[in-house]
Amino acid sequence: MTRVGFQLQVRPELLDEYLARHSPVWPEMLAEIAAAGRRDYSLFLAPGGVLFGYYETDDDAAAQAYLAASEVAARWEAEMARFFVGLEGRPDQAATPLTEVFHLETQLAAAESTES
Repeated sequence: MTRVGFQLQVRPELLDEYLARHSPVWPEMLAEIAAAGRRDYSLFLAPGGVLFGYYETDDDAAAQAYLAASEVAARWEAEMARFFVGLEGRPDQAATPLTEVFHLETQLAAAESTES
């Protein structure tokens, strides 16, 4: 299982509309995200429009490829692209993953294995 975090910048003048678009997300888009193999998917919004996203997947490359080929995802991303600053292409394909620097369960497991 892979944990993926990413960050995007939402245009401050479009924050209210961005939030409205996610309340709720199209049911067919939710189904496509799940079918792609992404789970535990969350978006967090910080002041000023900084958006942090997180999801888990067994194969991120396969999930990306599935969504890249999805007509539903293409329509959703075409509508959402205007909300982001400094982004070239579809948000679901162009967001750069962040480097994970800490994961509690991984470190606890490592500590337990050295204690044994």
